[in-house]
Amino acid sequence: MNRRPLVLATALAGALALAGCSGSGSSKAELSVSGSYMPQPVSADMAAGFLTITNKGGTKDELTSVSSPAGQVTMHSTMGGEMREQSSFAIPAHGRLVFRSGGNHLMFEQLRHRPKQGQTVTLKLTFAKSGPLTVEMPVKSATYHPTTGN
Repeated sequence: MNRRPLVLATALAGALALAGCSGSGSSKAELSVSGSYMPQPVSADMAAGFLTITNKGGTKDELTSVSSPAGQVTMHSTMGGEMREQSSFAIPAHGRLVFRSGGNHLMFEQLRHRPKQGQTVTLKLTFAKSGPLTVEMPVKSATYHPTTGN
């Protein structure tokens, strides 16, 4: 009896099983952005921005900076009613980093022009491990509140 086909089939099945385990990209961060928006600024030189960064990968990452041609961007957390500037935010493996009204948020300062509802603002998100992401953030009404996501 020739066992060669059985040995080859077993080896192939083992290789496919291993590929399935490692092919999910779980050994690195897999980042995406959703729900981004900027309420139309009420002042000429300041605005806020909100978004959600989702990490579907098995490795944590860190948001280290945000930049925009619209103006200077800083990252802030709000805890107990107190706002603090942050130099970075952790993005857990298989988790999310949420920027929303009343919590973590982006502050746009020294705006070059006042964005209006219907326009978009370009952002570049820089991470400790992953490559940068460019986001087109829509400008919504000053009273906009998302119903889902953020």
